[in-house]
This record gives sequence, C-alpha cells and structure tokens, in this order.
Amino acid sequence: MAKRDYYDVLGVVRSASADEIKKAYRSKAKQLHPDRNKDCKVSEAEFKEVNEAYECLKDDQKKAAYDRFGHAAFENGGGGGFGGFGRGGQGDFGSAFADVFEDMFGDMMGRRQGGAGGGRSRASRGQDLRYNLRVSLEDAYHGVQKTINVPGSVACGACNGTGAEGAVEPATCPTCSGMGKVRATQGFFTVERTCPTCNGQGQIVKNPCKECRGAGRIEKERALSVSIPAGVETGTRIRLAGEGEAGMRGGPAGDLYIFIEVKDHPIFIRDGRMLACQVPVSMSTAALGGEIEVPTIDGGRSRVKVPAGTQSGKQLRLRGKGMPPLRHGPGLNGESGDMLIELSVETPVNLTARQKDLLREFETIKADNSPQTQGFFQKIKDFWDEMKG
Repeated sequence: MAKRDYYDVLGVVRSASADEIKKAYRSKAKQLHPDRNKDCKVSEAEFKEVNEAYECLKDDQKKAAYDRFGHAAFENGGGGGFGGFGRGGQGDFGSAFADVFEDMFGDMMGRRQGGAGGGRSRASRGQDLRYNLRVSLEDAYHGVQKTINVPGSVACGACNGTGAEGAVEPATCPTCSGMGKVRATQGFFTVERTCPTCNGQGQIVKNPCKECRGAGRIEKERALSVSIPAGVETGTRIRLAGEGEAGMRGGPAGDLYIFIEVKDHPIFIRDGRMLACQVPVSMSTAALGGEIEVPTIDGGRSRVKVPAGTQSGKQLRLRGKGMPPLRHGPGLNGESGDMLIELSVETPVNLTARQKDLLREFETIKADNSPQTQGFFQKIKDFWDEMKG
C-alpha cells in the first residue's frame, strides 16, 4: 500500500509554516494517542503515521528533500541521498513526540537555555538574602550609615569561583554533553531527568578545589556598610545588588534586601510623616495660660503657648517639625510633616494642707467658669425632666 502524502497526513498545505505544522501535529497526536484509543489498531497505525510525517516535516533539510523527491528521498538509493531515518523507515516516534512535549512543557522540566546546541550553563545565580535592621526614630529622621554583618557565601578565592584546583575551567559532562539532562525513551514518550553524573550542572570538575570542594564558593560572614536614607519607615526595603549569596561556579551573586524596622520612641508616636507627643500641663497653666517647652525630633526645643482655659486633649501644631519625606532629608520647607502636641491637664497629688485650703476656698468662690460641667449637668436635668414628663 502506497504511503500517504505527509502534508495530507497532518492536514496542512505545502506552504504551511513550521508553527502551523507543529500545531497540526499536536492536534492529531492528541486525538490519536493510544491512551485515548486503547486497543484500537487503526488509531495506533494513524498515530505512527502522524509521528512519521511530523518527524520529516519539522526538519528543514528533510522537508526540503521530501518536497523535491517525495518518499523516495528516504528510501535506500533514493535521489535525495539522505538514506533511511528512524526505525526501519517508520520514523522516530518518541523523538517527534518529545520535541513537541518539550516545547509545551520545557520550562517546567528545566529546558536548557541558548537554543540548539547551546548546552546548559554550569554557572547559576546565587540566592537573594534578607536582613532585618532595626533603627531608632532619630536615625530614621536624620539618615545614618550602618555597618552590618551578613552571614552567607562568597566566591572562593583559591579557585576564583570555578570550583577547580588552580582555577581550571570545568570540563563538559560526558554523560549529558553539557545539557544537564539525560533522556530515556519509553514507548512513545521520552522521559527527561537530571544527569546523575553532573547533578544537572552540565559540567564536571575533575580536580575539585580543596578550599570549596568544587562548589566555587565558601561560607563567610561579611561586614557591609549600608546607607539608611532619611525618612525610612518600618517596612522600607533597601536593595543592595550583588551582595547576596555568591553564584555557583562563577555565576552572578544574588541581591541583599534590607528590611527596615523603626523602633518605638519613648516620647514621639509616628504616623507617616506626622509626629505626635503628649505633654502634661498644670491646672494653673491650663487655666491661666502660659508657655511650655517641648522637645523636637531634631534634638532641639520649641516653646509653645498654652491658651487660657485649655482643656485636656487640646492639640497644638508645630509646622515642619515632623518626619522628612523619604530620600529628601530634614529641613525641606513644605515637605516635612508636622508635630502635634496633645495637652494633658494634670491633677495635682500629695497636696499640702495650705494647697488643700486654697482649693477649698477656690471651690466656694468659683463663678460660672466651668462650661463643660455646667453643660453636662444641664443635659442630665433635661433628661430627668423628660423622663418625668
């Protein structure tokens, strides 16, 4: 029985592109796969026919020969001069199906980079590191230079990160030819697994460095100087490129991420760029008015006027005495936050006999100068009158 035309088998025209041929093959292979058509001899035969057609048309040279000579290109003594391919002229079905399988799932299987014949790179990027750094509110206000000790791995100096004694470049793995993967055909499928010889590195070190034992890096604590900009908050992240774990066998280093935590302050409470502090005032100052001195985050002092008749909870505002915006620094007009001062009228304790007498005297001669008290008891009176009514 004469072989069917490969283009007819896949259901594409002769001018079809490589993507169109691959798409048609995927559809046919999925439809005719033996797992979907168990014990069906017809589907099995058609499945082999589809694989044979794709094995030919996916290859530019084979496709060109087929377009010129037809099936004769692959027969012994055929005009194309290619000879047979695959198993007995039937095509390498496992290879054809694996090609599409790799195209669909190659990223999940760790498909190599760099295209055909590129081989897997032996070098791999180091891991990123995280470092939690606590700073004071004053440091967050001014900005500061900190020295931190970061445990991790660095490139081995004895082998310059190659992993080989004398900094000799590693050799290509003979088992996987530098791919890092080996394939085993099982029926119609080709199973890909990590090369057991090089553990997926693609290259082997024949004479490992005694210092790093072939890894190309060693564990070592490093001292790094970190610039903390003014205005940082808890959760601010600073990235130091290339200061993470050293790469394997000369690969690029990862990055170091520093996460900032600003410690609580005994005086100030922070909310973004706003600062707040609670300041106690005496009853006499609150009643008569006066001035108080309050600290500011820059280390200075500010005098604040307390209006006469001040009640607890009253807030006063100092413009520009809050936190600076991130990466701008303190002292920029109109950009730093404000400082809120909440006044707390303090009731005196441990009174002397004289102080008690004065307060009793004040209580007997006080006029209608307690508006909150009067307003509150007036509401109570109105409530009781309403209940009686």
